[in-house]
Amino acid sequence: PFEPTGDPLADGVGPASWAARQDWPELDGHGHPKIAPMASAPDYFHAAGRDPRGMDVIARDGVTVGKISDMWLDKPEFLVRYLEIELNEGGKRLVPMTLARIKSDGVHVGSLTSAYFANVPQTKSATEVTLLEEDKISAYYAGGRMYAT
Repeated sequence: PFEPTGDPLADGVGPASWAARQDWPELDGHGHPKIAPMASAPDYFHAAGRDPRGMDVIARDGVTVGKISDMWLDKPEFLVRYLEIELNEGGKRLVPMTLARIKSDGVHVGSLTSAYFANVPQTKSATEVTLLEEDKISAYYAGGRMYAT
């Protein structure tokens, strides 16, 4: 579609568009999901920089929408891919690490205003993210740059 029919972030048009990828997690060379929350990966730990867990999440409009509850790792790459947000109104959402800025006063997400966080696509599992979910989550935040402000 070229024109949104309702919520452009959910409709998946323009900068919020996503591809219909497989709805299963990307696997590493051993057949295990590549991306997992740090809480479920006891062999991994935070070693450098500022640990964002427990920090406030601040939306584009300056409103605190929740706190960072975990970091999701790409285990084979030793890289944080997502931050997990525990929303003030309940529920958890992921934000791509590349679209979050960790500062002294909190984690800033400049692509969405506070009203949009409750509608960020969710994962079916608390410990896995599928390829399709990754694409939808990233598209939602990326589309916010154009549609949410």
